[in-house]
Amino acid sequence: MNKQGVLFGDLPPTDRPLRFRSPDRPIWTENKAKLIERYLYYFVMITKHGAYIDGFAGPQYPGKEDAWAAKLVIESKPPFLRKFWLCEQAKEKLPALYELAASNKMKNRTIKVLPGDFNANLAGILSSGAITDKMATFCLLDQHTFECEWSSLQALATHKSGNKIELFYFLATGWLDRAMAATTRNQDILSKWWGGSDWKKLQGMKSFDRALLFASRFKGEFNYKHAHAWPIYDKEGGARRVMYHMIHASDHDEAPKLMSRAYRKANEPKEDLAEIQRELFGLESFQKR
Repeated sequence: MNKQGVLFGDLPPTDRPLRFRSPDRPIWTENKAKLIERYLYYFVMITKHGAYIDGFAGPQYPGKEDAWAAKLVIESKPPFLRKFWLCEQAKEKLPALYELAASNKMKNRTIKVLPGDFNANLAGILSSGAITDKMATFCLLDQHTFECEWSSLQALATHKSGNKIELFYFLATGWLDRAMAATTRNQDILSKWWGGSDWKKLQGMKSFDRALLFASRFKGEFNYKHAHAWPIYDKEGGARRVMYHMIHASDHDEAPKLMSRAYRKANEPKEDLAEIQRELFGLESFQKR
């Protein structure tokens, strides 16, 4: 993780370089759901409200509920997040989502399970009127390599005036070259994912450079104020290897600092409410999101 300590000194010039403390323990693939849940835990302590969209919401690891982001986020306490949209195309994962929604019903909270393609369902979510300019809103896009179309990111980024919908976009940097090489038919999928026919420029790039390129596009094309790439590791042949980069895009100046804290503490027991409120005191501006 030594490289992580200087990671943000190499950010593109469109963002102020930031330096964060290196975590004592890296985030492994099976813990990436905990990273998202911990960040939102910090966030709702300040805003006391929020909405959550999960584009690929079904459980990824059968039998490992602590690796299921939608479940961790919905069951997180206090339950300040009030509106949820859980999208899932895989039919075999839908029963678990319906059960999750049914078991977490409460007053002033809505949880909608949307079967089918996230890219097709997104227009209905955004046009529902439920996500207003003042509604702090997050979207998790933990896709299977090429599922999230670039046009969907654009729709999310342009929906609100003021602070945009915050994005957690998982880029499969660990096997991207293999996946692109294996896509010999229906290459239109790659063009929709990348947002253009020039996706071949990604082939052969170093994974970190690709992650920086995506982060730069989030800022340059969607005008996010901050976009940082957080490495997610796995073990391959006994060696630690980056499998994903989670691109976190936000307009709020405090968001990267909260993500840094979540990245360092996702594998630790949660801090109590008093500690969180004391340490985050002074971030009242979040309430204006």
